[in-house]
Amino acid sequence: MTDPVIRALDASDAALFDTLPDPLGAREGHRRTRHRPDWKRVALRDGRVVARGAWWGGPDDTEPLNVNWFDVADGEEEAGAALLRSAPWQVELELNLPSGWRDDPALRAAAGTRVTAARKAGYDLLVERLIYRWTTGHGLPERRARLEYRAEPDDAVFLDALRRIHSVTLDAHALKAIAEGGLDRAAQEELDFFHWCPSPRAWWQVAYTPQGETAGIHIPAHNPSGPCIGFIGVLPEHRGRGYAYDLLAECTHFLAERGAEFVAAATDRGNVPMAATFARAGYPVVKERLSFHPG
Repeated sequence: MTDPVIRALDASDAALFDTLPDPLGAREGHRRTRHRPDWKRVALRDGRVVARGAWWGGPDDTEPLNVNWFDVADGEEEAGAALLRSAPWQVELELNLPSGWRDDPALRAAAGTRVTAARKAGYDLLVERLIYRWTTGHGLPERRARLEYRAEPDDAVFLDALRRIHSVTLDAHALKAIAEGGLDRAAQEELDFFHWCPSPRAWWQVAYTPQGETAGIHIPAHNPSGPCIGFIGVLPEHRGRGYAYDLLAECTHFLAERGAEFVAAATDRGNVPMAATFARAGYPVVKERLSFHPG
């Protein structure tokens, strides 16, 4: 067997990317995603594509933020690993899978091939996530009037809230940031993401109790693919009262009132309280994601 040849693509040969079968339905899942041709790479064996990866970033990013499309043909785990190892960008790898993929032998096998290739390339699994997509057909969640919502122009208010929220977080990405740089780093990374989103800064809101205490924050947002729940967070001292649902409902209404016909969202599989909140608000799971970090 000949060694695989790794090729970066450009606009002239981008069609090569589409010659590999798509058993996990990635193409449909990326209908709204804009991938740059020169951020796509393929591994060829005897002229046939046996692995492919598409790196992704926002329209103004000079380098990709993650790999969000990674496919490997059956038995070509080594070629998939070589594709990842040889890339000039060592960033998070997102393996997006159909909901309930573990229950389908064919999907489970296809996912296993990709996971094996990622591990061979030195990637470690950080977290499994549930991906949601609310649409107007699901109906708006009930809006409760227990909290008052106000725009807040001072970033320091959000940084303080984020530090307090992440002091007891279940989010794996935040926990990783805390382990590497403390609460300040975790809070700043969230704030940087909010600013990265192309939606207006004026949308960010702080939630207050009737007594005037800060209960949490919610960030209605647009990412490059459309409207999304940027962040939902309840301060530790106000947890256990169902406020996460209030914030999620308010965030959904906020986006719908500004024309959103769908809203994307995500949470870690292990964040059982937030997953239950999404279910209660009528958000269906449409995909599952395995997030890997380069070792």
